[in-house]
Amino acid sequence: MEEPSVVIEEVLGRSPQGKTLPFICRGDDGETYYVKGAGAGRRSLICEWVAAHLATAFGLPIADYVLAEVPTELITMGVRPDIRELGTGLVFASRLLPHAQELTPTTRDLVPDSTALDVLVFDWWLKNEDRHLTENGGNPNLLWDTTGEKLTVIDHNMAFDPDFNRENFLESHVFAQLWNRVFSDHLLRKGYQNRMMASLHDLPTVRASIPDSWWWVDDGVPALITWDAIATCLDRCSHDDFWNIS
Repeated sequence: MEEPSVVIEEVLGRSPQGKTLPFICRGDDGETYYVKGAGAGRRSLICEWVAAHLATAFGLPIADYVLAEVPTELITMGVRPDIRELGTGLVFASRLLPHAQELTPTTRDLVPDSTALDVLVFDWWLKNEDRHLTENGGNPNLLWDTTGEKLTVIDHNMAFDPDFNRENFLESHVFAQLWNRVFSDHLLRKGYQNRMMASLHDLPTVRASIPDSWWWVDDGVPALITWDAIATCLDRCSHDDFWNIS
């Protein structure tokens, strides 16, 4: 298991957005993080950690992330009425971006097609439906840096979805309009599959780095995900029917 690289020293607040409502915390490195702990659920932590490493290997512009530790003393101080939803021990922390805002239909048009395609294919691979955006709104779980004018990917807690619906994905994904471009281009598809396979080279190391405690909700109660389910999902990229939409 990987050792935590940051110790959480202060809870600054809590995000009002997202299904897991992450805590906003300051680490002992002076950086500010969105932190997901006990309240997010063990499954979410595992999905975030595995997906973040794969996103890095795949070349996505993901927000910096670390394995952090929440000291017991911070929780017992009771600095917030909901502090126990953060929990003690090892947590997933994603560094806050100071000049970022949620992607909108307007800023979506500024994202280079190559980057948008990368996000679309990556989410298809990880069975991640949780990146919706239409003209009527949605929750893309993507940030737009207003100073550097670039995209940042966040939130993979819903990855490896056993109920993944391909039709819903292609109807509402923030970059769904680009699907035909990759689907109709054999060379582009092959290039993506090669990138996916290359991204799996360090998967055993990622598996070994997952905290043992994350695999258990309580004594004798396993998390709502298994490594076999993750591995099976990822192995799809080596199959000829990977791109099939039905």
